[in-house]
Amino acid sequence: QVQLVESGGGLVQAGGSLSLSCAASGRAFSRYAMGWFRQAPGKEREFVARISWSGSNTGYADSVKGRFTISRDNAKNTVYLQMNSLKPEDTAVYYCAADPRSPTTVTGRIHAPEYDYWGQGTQVTVSS
Repeated sequence: QVQLVESGGGLVQAGGSLSLSCAASGRAFSRYAMGWFRQAPGKEREFVARISWSGSNTGYADSVKGRFTISRDNAKNTVYLQMNSLKPEDTAVYYCAADPRSPTTVTGRIHAPEYDYWGQGTQVTVSS
């Protein structure tokens, strides 16, 4: 089992950058694929990015491709989401999630029920 805690959210102007972190407890972290999701008010939780257990493979939603970068440091039990060129439509609560069942896969696995562990979320607000 793993516990996840996100940090790094905040208020930023359009075009700006933010870096989110997700700290995990437990030695199993390095064996899990990790993902970032987001949920805006009145909308369903949507996939943002995913990274394999080793960090060698990544996948992104089309809406963030080229602007966001997911990475991880298994020695620090942390996964990151660097967000550049932010837009007002990126405003949402951002969640990190762990997928222990498919550690190497980055394609597919874009649905929330496929992830077993979730953080509490961190708010990102992008002003126009």
